[in-house]
Amino acid sequence: MKITILRLGHRLPRDERITTHVGLVARAFGAEEIIYAGQHDSSFEESVKRISGSWGGAFAAKYTEKPANLVREFKKKGYSVAHLTMYGIPLPEKADEMRKAEKLLVIVGAEQVPSEFYELADFNISVTSQPHSEVAALAITLDRLMEGKELERGFSEKFEGKISLEPNERGKSVRKR
Repeated sequence: MKITILRLGHRLPRDERITTHVGLVARAFGAEEIIYAGQHDSSFEESVKRISGSWGGAFAAKYTEKPANLVREFKKKGYSVAHLTMYGIPLPEKADEMRKAEKLLVIVGAEQVPSEFYELADFNISVTSQPHSEVAALAITLDRLMEGKELERGFSEKFEGKISLEPNERGKSVRKR
């Protein structure tokens, strides 16, 4: 499954760290790219580029000024759209259906998400119906979609970066290529 993340409402300096963490989770859990909307943040794009350069993979960060138009374009390209919201249907009830999509755009909000995105989404998904972190919601959603494969030893080998870790029960084993 090809997965793209759309981060809505990025605000400087408020969301710098959280958006970076959304990007880190997206990359580590198998998404191919993150597209963000809100305030343009070239330092976020550079951070993602640096991480991908060191740790490997083709993951990239891009900016869009018009996220609703981007969602419509993705739908025309055959993507299903999942919006993560605490107001949605519980993830376990829709995970199997979402997993059938060949291409999935996952929307993660920052500020209050305009109602238009609820309408554009094929799935409005909740990880819980309680206030929580969008980073956690994305991690749990991607884990369920990937059926835990991203947690297996061999998954990280696909990144082939300059830096990699050797699993170690005690201590740190870092390999540099």
